[in-house]
Amino acid sequence: MTSLRDRLREDLISARKARDPALTLVLGTTLADVENHQLATPTPLADAAVVEVLRRAVKRRRESEEAYRRADRPLLAERERIEGAVLTRYLPAEASEDELRSAVRAAVNGGATSIGVVMSRVMPMFKGRADGAVLNRLAREEFGLDS
Repeated sequence: MTSLRDRLREDLISARKARDPALTLVLGTTLADVENHQLATPTPLADAAVVEVLRRAVKRRRESEEAYRRADRPLLAERERIEGAVLTRYLPAEASEDELRSAVRAAVNGGATSIGVVMSRVMPMFKGRADGAVLNRLAREEFGLDS
């Protein structure tokens, strides 16, 4: 079975052969991020570490998309959205909101008395499959702190 890093490399080569400059750019910059992370790590990168690099890249693109939309730059926002969607294809499937809500309730029923405690109990269970902001929102709802 090929690693996620190898899959990214193969897809980058395919994008170059297809002369797809947008895909080549997004995969090339993401692979550069992965390689930089590898340089900072003494051991070979496992797929979980590559997933974390990808999640950060997707998050950056979502933040950029939002900033461009606020600045009334729809073309740039759309480019960021598309790049984020491309990278999302490489991520593992997200946990469903029902699954997350159930874990949050279990943590609260297990004695968690604050959002921080809930987050520290639930996040490791969904590492790489759940957005912290969604978990935080569900914990706030569970404690009746809807914003």
